[in-house]
Amino acid sequence: MIIKHYETTDIFIGAFFLSKGGSLNGIRIKDAARGIAAFEISGEDLDRLDHEYRSGQALVNPVRLRDSLNLLRDMLFDLRDERRRRHERTRNNQPTQAKR
Repeated sequence: MIIKHYETTDIFIGAFFLSKGGSLNGIRIKDAARGIAAFEISGEDLDRLDHEYRSGQALVNPVRLRDSLNLLRDMLFDLRDERRRRHERTRNNQPTQAKR
């Protein structure tokens, strides 16, 4: 049993790992300008699962895969909305320039 931490920007491999029992440790913005987020996942045998996925040998429960994909998408939308609200608050709190 190998426990490993894995970081990926690929939502599909992230969903695959979650559907196979991995745990989502967090999501972080990797490239704000391009809107790229990275998923931090831990679990058992992630190196084996990564090999199965990349070699095309992976088998999945399609319902679990769909649920995992929807979870990651929902979290990305929540993160995006939170960043927009934060940006709006920052923009609204800036002092306005005096008109000439």
